[in-house]
Amino acid sequence: MPPLLELINVTKHFKVTSGLLGLQSGTVRAVDGVSLQVEQGETLGLVGESGCGKSTLAKCIMGLEKVTGGEVIFDNKTLAGWDQKKLRRSMQMIFQDPYSSLNPRQKIGSIIREGLDIHNIGSKEERREKVNYLLQLVGLRSEHGNRYPHEFSGGQRQRVAVARTLALDPKLIVCDEPVSALDVSVQAQVLGMLKDLQTQLRLTYVFISHDLSVVSHISNKVAVMYLGRIMEIGPSKVLFKDPKHPYTQALMSALLLPDPTRQPERIALTGDLPSPMNPPTGCPFHPRCPQAFEKCRNGRPELMALDTGVQVACWLHTPSEL
Repeated sequence: MPPLLELINVTKHFKVTSGLLGLQSGTVRAVDGVSLQVEQGETLGLVGESGCGKSTLAKCIMGLEKVTGGEVIFDNKTLAGWDQKKLRRSMQMIFQDPYSSLNPRQKIGSIIREGLDIHNIGSKEERREKVNYLLQLVGLRSEHGNRYPHEFSGGQRQRVAVARTLALDPKLIVCDEPVSALDVSVQAQVLGMLKDLQTQLRLTYVFISHDLSVVSHISNKVAVMYLGRIMEIGPSKVLFKDPKHPYTQALMSALLLPDPTRQPERIALTGDLPSPMNPPTGCPFHPRCPQAFEKCRNGRPELMALDTGVQVACWLHTPSEL
């Protein structure tokens, strides 16, 4: 059975212009050759530092940004082959800020019903019943449909955003840091709700976050992104237990564990994230890598499968260096 979502060498470059004539002065390589697969019913967690290209990749998956190169294949069809209106019924997105993503002039019921109205799904009464059902599904009451977004807390607003996303019965939901703007206690509630909905409705998630504890809690598979490229990808339990790439190891070392006696030794990275306008030659991580050697500076490693089921782009794990 083919994967629900497949990315094949996806790139997204932005032109940088300057001067009165708007001449191109450079190129931002926001996404630089990403390939991955997401199976039906699983959750792919996408992690990395701010500015590594996670949100841009999410927009490429959704078709909100046209890719510079490569292909995005959804449900066995390239995005270009989809009718965009039909695509929106099968693929939805939850945004980071639950307040700015909701129209403050619309009542909650109208916000959730809008997709049903646009696609002309059901009668007026059936749409009203669907809205009430969705409100109850995300832990709200039917009467909440008559209120405005500003009357709700952040957690409740994000529940409304989830209800709106579910209105068209999508197969894939891209979650772009959906809990990062919420309090920790509310985060746990929303994450629990998302997991329950996934089981109940057979949903597939691409879950973007910079919080490793959140990603480990909700994801079946994790992809670690750095400077527009995938550094390591594999099953969540395997990757969190034994990370192979030095960048993944540095990220994991900052993760706080419940048992203070089991805290890993912190790996401090030197330097800042390089500019995507002028990425380093060779491995993009080598200027900050504590284990870099000459080959890292000259050649760019590709993802290589290991026996554990993890793929890693690192010269330390190529056959010639083992």
